Amino acid sequence: MIVIDGHLDLSWNALNWCRDLTLPVEEIRRAEAGMKEQHRGANTVCFPEMRKGEIAISLATVLARSSGLKEPLLDYPNQQIASAIARGQLAYYRLMEETGQLRMLRKWQDVEAHLDEWRAGSRDSAPLGYILSMEGADPILSPRDLFRWWEDGLRVVSLAHYGVSAYAHGTGTAGGLTPRGIDLLKAMGEVGMILDVTHLADEAFDHVVEHFTMPVLASHHNCRALVPGQRQLADEQIRRLIERDSVIGAAFDCWMLLPGYVPGKTSNSQIKVEAVVDHIDHVCQLAGNARHAAIGSDLDGGFGKEQSPYDLESIADLQKVANLLRKRAYAESDVEAVMYANWIRFFRKAWSRPGSAS
Repeated sequence: MIVIDGHLDLSWNALNWCRDLTLPVEEIRRAEAGMKEQHRGANTVCFPEMRKGEIAISLATVLARSSGLKEPLLDYPNQQIASAIARGQLAYYRLMEETGQLRMLRKWQDVEAHLDEWRAGSRDSAPLGYILSMEGADPILSPRDLFRWWEDGLRVVSLAHYGVSAYAHGTGTAGGLTPRGIDLLKAMGEVGMILDVTHLADEAFDHVVEHFTMPVLASHHNCRALVPGQRQLADEQIRRLIERDSVIGAAFDCWMLLPGYVPGKTSNSQIKVEAVVDHIDHVCQLAGNARHAAIGSDLDGGFGKEQSPYDLESIADLQKVANLLRKRAYAESDVEAVMYANWIRFFRKAWSRPGSAS
């Protein structure tokens, strides 16, 4: 079954971790064998495995922060450097397009044509489709710069990651939008940019859901009712997203799947893909339907197989979600909705609005 993954840090993995994503997973792991850095030799994502798992489309990110947290591979001294790093990540995607590995999807007609090609049986040779997303808006220097990013193909933006960005309070902090964040939101509305609420602190989340009128999504979020913590969505937040006809992608990071999980210390042996389905099911129960739950795996998003569900060997195992939903008596149409159709519906509607992607 076709899968749409709402969040993958493909260029960040290729450039910051020096991974050749055109190679099989096994070859990448062998190349990293013996490296002392955490997560090395344990990657789960590469282009061959994405094709094997029928990941026809992903929201693929550019990611560079100037939050002051000083975390290696993520943080840079100022926005100008973060912007240059993110543009280097965009250059990687363009190179992968030139070699036939990837295809940027800028508007709804692009998505339709891409899916038609996959459904026609060309998935082994067709490029992997991607919608360009930005995780944390620090690389956007100003509202004017946002328009430049739009012309370059950027279609989805989250305002913050961990810490405080130039525009909003993010995970691990308390607070709302900055004055610059309010200005950026206005520019996003003018150009038709989709807002990703992932990683926003609660006050910032409240502000954007109340005041931003363009479509919003949650690319990779789980449920606070199942695993406590600010990084997760509270039930009331989920209900507000449902009211906005948003889609919420379930993440596969173990610390978002098991209460009390400590990265680097807790074993993933007791966590299976079934735990991800628990979060998907929770969203469906709150909604009373399966229209708002999806996948946003975040696989290899700063972790590897050791911090993914134990029964997941690679991204191709996203296919397990479908059978687990069937075992819970989800109708086939609902299974398809979670695996890909909800994202399709969301982007069709978002990009059919006046002033949207064109």
